[in-house]
Amino acid sequence: MSDLTLLARRWLHWHLTPAQQAAFDRYLEELLAWNQRFNLTAIREPEQIVLKHFLDSLSVLTVTECLDGRRVIDVGTGAGFPGLALKIACPEMRLTLVESVGKKADFCRHMVEVLELEGVEVIAARAEEVGRKPAHREAYDWAVARAVARLPILAEYLLPLVRLGGAMLAQKGETGPAEAQQARHAFAVLGGELERLQPLTLPGITETRYLILVRKRAATPAGYPRRVGVPAKRPL
Repeated sequence: MSDLTLLARRWLHWHLTPAQQAAFDRYLEELLAWNQRFNLTAIREPEQIVLKHFLDSLSVLTVTECLDGRRVIDVGTGAGFPGLALKIACPEMRLTLVESVGKKADFCRHMVEVLELEGVEVIAARAEEVGRKPAHREAYDWAVARAVARLPILAEYLLPLVRLGGAMLAQKGETGPAEAQQARHAFAVLGGELERLQPLTLPGITETRYLILVRKRAATPAGYPRRVGVPAKRPL
């Protein structure tokens, strides 16, 4: 298995402690075990999980830097990516995971318990529902997502959750620059402004990855997010 500590140091200039490496090792064991019963992730080889899930999730830190003390929400987290990986690396962050698929949400709760992570909430719901709840609306420093939806749709999921001055961050593949251009209208409507389009090269991933940072400049209008399913059917 690839040593995540060495990979993070070389490719992301991020240092993991032995305890954090041990947490990722346990995370991998549990993910492999659960994948035998439930389809949590299509990637099943340990080496590929380390590269394409763990290291890719930690790449967010090249833009956000340390998230300790920050309030972060991960929408469409699946098996906990990037949220749980970021929590292991930044244990003092306050994390909310949003996942509409019950078994995936259950796995995230299981990992929170197994790794004894504090300050983590797991919500089994759709992003549109969470974005309209007062406890979550415009309450987060960072809203992050990985492989969830095209950027014009994703902006409507994430920006309503971000406080003024905070930011959304989307992890994208080679379509990132084109999606960012397509989403400029959505950003403006929802109170955001494209601030950074960061290319990223990681080992074992042939295509260029992009980290897309959108800063929250104005309050999101009360009508957004629209009801469940509408953002995907009628993107801004």
